[in-house]
Amino acid sequence: MKLSGAVRWVGGVAVLSLAAVAWSRWPDRSASGSPASAPASSGTVTVRRGTYTRTVRLAGITEAVRTAAATAPRLAGQSNSTLVITRLVKTGSRVKSGDVLVEFDPQDQIRAAFDRRTEFQDLEQQIRRVEAEQATAYAGDETAMKQAENDVGRAQLEMRKNRVLPAIEADKNVLALEETEARLAEVRQARALRRLTAAADLKILEIRRERMEQTLHHAEQNAQYMVIRAPFEGLAVVQAVFKGSAMTEVQEGDEVRPGMPIVNVVDPSSMQVRARVSQVDGSLVAVGQPVRATLDAYPGVSFAGKVTQVAPLAITSSVTPAVRGFVALASIAGSDAVLMPDLSAAVDVVVQQRENVLVLPRESVAIDRTGAWVQARQGGSFVRRVVAVGEVGDTQIVVISGVAEGDVIARRAAGGD
Repeated sequence: MKLSGAVRWVGGVAVLSLAAVAWSRWPDRSASGSPASAPASSGTVTVRRGTYTRTVRLAGITEAVRTAAATAPRLAGQSNSTLVITRLVKTGSRVKSGDVLVEFDPQDQIRAAFDRRTEFQDLEQQIRRVEAEQATAYAGDETAMKQAENDVGRAQLEMRKNRVLPAIEADKNVLALEETEARLAEVRQARALRRLTAAADLKILEIRRERMEQTLHHAEQNAQYMVIRAPFEGLAVVQAVFKGSAMTEVQEGDEVRPGMPIVNVVDPSSMQVRARVSQVDGSLVAVGQPVRATLDAYPGVSFAGKVTQVAPLAITSSVTPAVRGFVALASIAGSDAVLMPDLSAAVDVVVQQRENVLVLPRESVAIDRTGAWVQARQGGSFVRRVVAVGEVGDTQIVVISGVAEGDVIARRAAGGD
């Protein structure tokens, strides 16, 4: 009895082994269209007609469309001077048009303007004194001129007596007339030269006065540059600068060089994203395409917009010179409290769109070396069905044939790429 039981047990194992081998060699019924169970966790999707949208994702930084920078002024005649900040707006504060953003110590500029005004007034006094001296000299010249002319007149009267005078007396009258005429010519020439010299001296002083007047004007303007006001309503952002080996914000009491940025005023009501387009996607992105922007800091918030500008020339990547890209600007419609400058953002650019087509999720269609296929529901099971596809995107795929509207498809096609 024990031997016969052992024989029956061995025989049963052999039968089960033969059955397993036979089942393993049986053709795949699901591959030929017979029912096959879909993975329970895959889920399903119903074939519908809809809109196929292909997007390109770009990474960028938010910035304001309208912005103004307040920099340390470049002062006329003081190119190497430094300025001391005595008043500075707090970063992140709202400012209105005309509000003070930054104020510098004006003592040096006020003192310089006072010195230039004193020098200007001294030159004006010099010009008046020279004009008075020249007027006196002109009066003397006129007197000498009049006397010389009278002497010539008297000598001419004496010449009329030469008919009745002895020859020696007549010769004396001729010599006297020649002498007075020569004296008159000398006085006229001296007067003309003196007038030219005086006019030249006066012109030099007037030129110096004009230059000093310009210097005074610049010095007074320099004093006005010590206060910088907001050009429009917006948000004040204090700039960071290197202090030693660290980046810190500019503070009151700091000495700054001319041209150094101090504060930026941005208008948060109109924002845009400055993004980088890879050279692979450069031909796909164009001005006017709609976009959807999301902020890394606020994942649940998104904003609509459009591409407003694409740079015509590519720039070199900071990682490697072999990689190049294009700079694109995408405007954002509307405004939001969380939409601030210098936030990292992702921009999905709609580069292609088709209406009224059969659309399936990308993961529901398997594409391998044999072609494209899906797992379609048939009764209580799923069968493999070959399909023809059109556009293939990152999340969607257009199906041309092989399925009909209303068919139920497994969301994940087992065995796909």
